[in-house]
Amino acid sequence: MATVLPFRTNSYVVEELIDWSRVPSDPIYRLVFPQSDMLPESDVIRLATLLRDGAAPAELRTAVHEVRMRLNPQPAGQLDLNLPYLDSQPMPGMQHKYPETLLYFPRQGQTCHAYCTYCFRWAQFVDEPELKMASGDVENLVAYLRAHPEVTSVLLTGGDPMIMSGSVLARYIEPLLALDQLESIRIGTKSLAYWPQRFLTDPDADETLRLFERVVKSGKNLAFMAHFSHPREMETDLVERAVAALLGTGAVIRTQAPLIRTINDHPDTWSNMWRHQVRLGMVPYYMFVERDTGPQDYFAVPLARAYEIFQRAYSGVSGLCRTVRGPSMSATPGKVCVDGVAEIAGQRVFVLHLIQARDPELVGRPFFARFDPQATWLTDLRPAFADRFPFDPAAPARRISA
Repeated sequence: MATVLPFRTNSYVVEELIDWSRVPSDPIYRLVFPQSDMLPESDVIRLATLLRDGAAPAELRTAVHEVRMRLNPQPAGQLDLNLPYLDSQPMPGMQHKYPETLLYFPRQGQTCHAYCTYCFRWAQFVDEPELKMASGDVENLVAYLRAHPEVTSVLLTGGDPMIMSGSVLARYIEPLLALDQLESIRIGTKSLAYWPQRFLTDPDADETLRLFERVVKSGKNLAFMAHFSHPREMETDLVERAVAALLGTGAVIRTQAPLIRTINDHPDTWSNMWRHQVRLGMVPYYMFVERDTGPQDYFAVPLARAYEIFQRAYSGVSGLCRTVRGPSMSATPGKVCVDGVAEIAGQRVFVLHLIQARDPELVGRPFFARFDPQATWLTDLRPAFADRFPFDPAAPARRISA
């Protein structure tokens, strides 16, 4: 499995989070350690045979590459549709999918403290250079932002930017503080779950926290987009102290995770997680649908079941937890939210809307898809009451009878 999908863990995850008496069913174990059924059986047999027979490195690399390419390593056009340009020059290591938000991939942040087996950016961590997104050119980042005043929020992502030292992180963040157009700086990170020592006992922990204080004092909102996939990740004293340290800088912590089969596909898991996050001072933000990449067939939950899990979890928490949105698909046209299942004109349908969209005119507009109990992604759905979805590049929609 590790010849195809990236594998990395650390002593904190192994010693503090995994319940080894429950392996292999322990959710954190499955979250970090690849399982043989995460790939099609034919691929596993082929790779195992090559390894057993001592195949030449070139032959093994070719086989691994073929398997990876079938796993849709770059969903939603990450390397082409989202790539911005400045004066006709491509800006590698950036994505500009929505007008007001720019994603930036710092070169030194293209790894994590541990890898999630479900990670939709798994291609960042394997030996396929043409699939990677990264930039070390802060000057180009600033120049692009100055040329695009509509951008009000920058998201540093990866990998995990918090793998960088405080001084390196400052080289990326401090130039942004002089840009009046920016209202917020976001950092996507799993570090609170996988290495909370980053904010407590690492040699540059204090230096990093002082940097965050400078961001807040500059008048910009600093938001940590913290990935918590299971309540167990918030149960240690280190996590509580790390969250308190971050909040003490004036930063906001918003939480998000995908819905993943065998790990968190139960309403109680989510309601417990949201309540715990609120108790610690964090803001529940997103429940995502597992993306159409990597071992999606292993982790995916049908959209009908995903909505049922979300609705049951949502109905069992207070209003402070109901800042969360979902289940949401980060698909090619934008973030598509499943609002429910309804019967309209005798037809059972999914009710959906775009939380974010490439075309801002589509944001918030409801649309419908035929109900399919097996559908796990937007591309599995078919329009209801129309011959196309509103974001489809086709002739104007023609109304048809139910």
